[in-house]
Amino acid sequence: MKLGIVGTGMIVQMVAPHLADWGIEVTAIAGTPRSVEQTAELAAKYGVEGCATYDDFNAMMADPHVDTVYVAVPNFLHAAVSRAAFAAGKNVICEKPLASNVTEAAALVREARGAGVFFWEAVVTTRQPNFQMIRDELLPRIGDIKIATVNYSQYSSRYDAFRAGEVLPAFDPAKAGGAIMDIGLYALTFALGLFGEPQSFSYHANIERGIDTSGVVTLDYDGFEAVAVCSKDSAFTQTVIQGTDGCIIMPSAPNLCGPVTLRMNGGGEETFDRSYPVMWEGEFRHFLEQVDKKDLEGCYAELETSLLVSRVQTEARIGAGVHFPTD
Repeated sequence: MKLGIVGTGMIVQMVAPHLADWGIEVTAIAGTPRSVEQTAELAAKYGVEGCATYDDFNAMMADPHVDTVYVAVPNFLHAAVSRAAFAAGKNVICEKPLASNVTEAAALVREARGAGVFFWEAVVTTRQPNFQMIRDELLPRIGDIKIATVNYSQYSSRYDAFRAGEVLPAFDPAKAGGAIMDIGLYALTFALGLFGEPQSFSYHANIERGIDTSGVVTLDYDGFEAVAVCSKDSAFTQTVIQGTDGCIIMPSAPNLCGPVTLRMNGGGEETFDRSYPVMWEGEFRHFLEQVDKKDLEGCYAELETSLLVSRVQTEARIGAGVHFPTD
């Protein structure tokens, strides 16, 4: 994989140091005219020899040394950058969420299919070994599911600025911000990735100045209830899945999917951990494997979960009174 990165922010700085270890060559990085120096520094540290730099992502799309574009820019720009990559025949790894709403997300999936390219949402949850172990091995051991709670609450440093009157992208409706669009996506991906489409759902949000700073999504299933909690204005994280024969407890965030404890009603407790050393390793190795196998249909099948999450995000958010310009 010859990767062109669009963006120079925090996620790029966290992921880029590991890409070479996973067999991925960074051949180009695109920033903006304001981030020229930072773009050059990233290219020098993590790019291959001769790694190109651009101050406009559109210019990078013509680079013949790029076969895959990693979209790591603010949410509201995901659709535009992905479309430019599709038009150039490039595969796309798009940071979560795919787009600002489900209409945009569905259109992107159609365009990727039409271009015959790979399109992945870079949401680590379902590619984590511990998530797969819960789904395939542990859930059958706890009997009938009755209650599931996925809580990802992380106090945001940007919330302090928001309270002081400064609106950064993380809390800006014009830039597809808010709790359910950010860490809420991980909680929803965990729940929906395990249990599928609910019969109904609703979002009960704490809204400040037109954006959700925290909230609770209730997911109604046939025979059990699930709750996805997301917060950027307070902190606590834990997942518990309760069944008639026992429960599954995961103290870590649903994107990390750390150690998992199985506790049975009749006594006995086991803890498991199959995590990779680096949180993003599972997803990038998965992307490489699909490319090697030319498994486009497998890639597109995974996008169905992404679209389900996007639909729940969109309808729940609008139902709670949070609207984006793209709606």
